[in-house]
Amino acid sequence: MAYVIGLDIGTTSTIGILIELPSRVVGIVSRPVTLKSPHHGWAEEDPAEWWGNVQAICRELIGLEHTDPAAIGAVGVTGMLPAVVLLDEAGRVLRPSIQQSDGRSGREVAELRAERDEAAFIAHAGNGINQQLVTAKLRWIERNEPDVFSKIATVFGSYDYINWCLTGEKTVEQNWALEAGFVDVAAGLLDDDLISWAHVAPEVVPRKVASHEIIGRVTAKAAERTGLAPGTPVVGGAADMVASAFGAGVNQAGDVLLKFGGAVDILTATDLVRPDPRLFLDYHLIPGLFMPNGCMSTGGSALNWFIATFAGREEMLAKEAGITVYRYLDQMAAEKPAGAEGVTILPYLLGEKTPIHDANARGVISGLTLSHDIGHLWRALLESYAYALRHHIDVLNDMGHQTTRYLVSDGGAQSRVWMQIVADVLGAPVQCLTGHPGSCLGVAWTAAMGAGLADDWSGVTAFVGTGDLIAPEAGNRAVYDAGYATYRALYRPSA
Repeated sequence: MAYVIGLDIGTTSTIGILIELPSRVVGIVSRPVTLKSPHHGWAEEDPAEWWGNVQAICRELIGLEHTDPAAIGAVGVTGMLPAVVLLDEAGRVLRPSIQQSDGRSGREVAELRAERDEAAFIAHAGNGINQQLVTAKLRWIERNEPDVFSKIATVFGSYDYINWCLTGEKTVEQNWALEAGFVDVAAGLLDDDLISWAHVAPEVVPRKVASHEIIGRVTAKAAERTGLAPGTPVVGGAADMVASAFGAGVNQAGDVLLKFGGAVDILTATDLVRPDPRLFLDYHLIPGLFMPNGCMSTGGSALNWFIATFAGREEMLAKEAGITVYRYLDQMAAEKPAGAEGVTILPYLLGEKTPIHDANARGVISGLTLSHDIGHLWRALLESYAYALRHHIDVLNDMGHQTTRYLVSDGGAQSRVWMQIVADVLGAPVQCLTGHPGSCLGVAWTAAMGAGLADDWSGVTAFVGTGDLIAPEAGNRAVYDAGYATYRALYRPSA
């Protein structure tokens, strides 16, 4: 028997999965993570907390079935992208990590745009000039924390940090490097000029590695802390959203994952490299493929905000009925016609990332009258994310990418009402998944491939089942075509 561990360094929790090859999930465990925002727009975490979680999680996974640590053939780590972790020459963490959702570096982004032609930069680096760039975050540190900046000896990501804790090897996984803005996308190599644009020496960025590449082995010290066997192979790892899409079965052109978590994401597979400022470009975990993708600022987080702000009465009624408030509101929304009788919402409640990249964008509720109730508003909110996904698909198609098979995952996909709306707005069936544990599965299979324990990338789909295939209701097409036009017209770019 061969086992593999996958670890996910997530924003709100650290998650670990133990799989037995070829197709059994032994167990999944997690530990909470503290996200701190000491100032408006900041998002920071303590890397030591991640490492402490990993130690506890590995021991718990090994103990689930009293697994022999020597039977664990590989470890893979995934995480949020692109978090920034800084070390000094002695390997000490210089400050809390700056998370991918951090919004402090708007001034630096404006400076970067003034310094370089963005079209030329996109052609060179594969992604646009925005707050995802590690360059912007490093420039912020240079300006505001010069003492920290002067001590930087290593800059890498969340899962790169855990890989270093496990193996003693400093590397950057290919997708962290790409979204950081440090890769010449045509050559596939770290670029000294791009790194130097962050005002740091090229050598502070460790060597770039492929996701499935074995970067090192668990050290004796890490083995003592985690319960893993010394010498266990560790691979380069993966960006969390890429690992999740891969685990869902997005592995050939035309496959699309619609991911309904705290934010709503859309990811597709392609062998075409077509950088575009509207979306992000990442490497697929399967060598030779890429994964253009979009990430909205909100999703489930906006639904939670709506409930906390407007649905106190509905929460009480749902509790009395013995159901969740989400299901209760879904039932109300299902009673309303497509288009929410003229109510349209623009869900830019935290600004918006893709495809408009406007941190100053704001939410809008349009068409509201005294004849509408909370059921209309809930339906309009669900419809708004379906419209946003259609916007992304229009962009993907405009870029020349196929979008033919739609898979849906994460918590929001449990809402049949929401998924029917999505199918109707897209005018295409959506395939629900069952048993998909998320990013930890995708990186575990990547580790299995890298360590030679598996030989078929598509084998990851054996862990995930398919649920309902939700077909669009043809009678709603005209209403949603008109609603989409209204949705697109509501946005006005900020000055």
